Amino acid sequence: MCRSTDPRDKRTRVGALVETNGGTNILIDTPPELRLQLIAADVSRVDAILFTHDHADHVNGIDDIRALSDRSDAPIDMYGPADTMERLAKRFAYIFDAAIKPLPGTSKPEGRAHHVRAGESFPIGDVEVMPVAVPHGPVSVYGYRIGNLGYITDAKELPDEALRAFRGVTVLVINALFRKPHPTHLSISEAVEVAQEVGARQTWLTHLTHRTGHAELTAELPSGIAPAFDGLTVQID
Repeated sequence: MCRSTDPRDKRTRVGALVETNGGTNILIDTPPELRLQLIAADVSRVDAILFTHDHADHVNGIDDIRALSDRSDAPIDMYGPADTMERLAKRFAYIFDAAIKPLPGTSKPEGRAHHVRAGESFPIGDVEVMPVAVPHGPVSVYGYRIGNLGYITDAKELPDEALRAFRGVTVLVINALFRKPHPTHLSISEAVEVAQEVGARQTWLTHLTHRTGHAELTAELPSGIAPAFDGLTVQID
């Protein structure tokens, strides 16, 4: 689909922004194109960042929070699995270590790491966030439930406990990599099956690749399930 003229087929790496009625902005992951994504969406403030895991396509845009932490004049609170946050603190020590000071006349991105546990909700601003562990091949990653939103990326399946955690959401975002099976991600058909088990009113498939065209996939998906695209905005009751 690289030569497609449909703008919905031009996909950057996966991330999302949750804006609450109370004015809280929560970023999910920091993909490599983060700066361009924030500019395109006219986002100038982020109150917190949720990390699903620390694979490169989900975290390597973390330096792009520089302008956001500069503007807030304080480190941005970042939440995720303990092992993810520990590895990020090592790989990007200059972001998390307050003892590493920028040279005079320069700046650095600043983050404050918080370890969160699956199944234990915690507050960010005016909302409660529930981390939900899901398998991603041999490792575990976090999906998140925020009110009536369920956000799951890089899952290979949803165990019973995860299904129970996400049932009742009105909007589900879930990864769907290829048409054929993959050892660490849900395929499109597997994602549809999981979505139907969760039973959300709207499901958006994300983490799609260039092998799948938006219009073609839209035409074959069941009612209530559709492919997401860059710049998509969804209102959640």
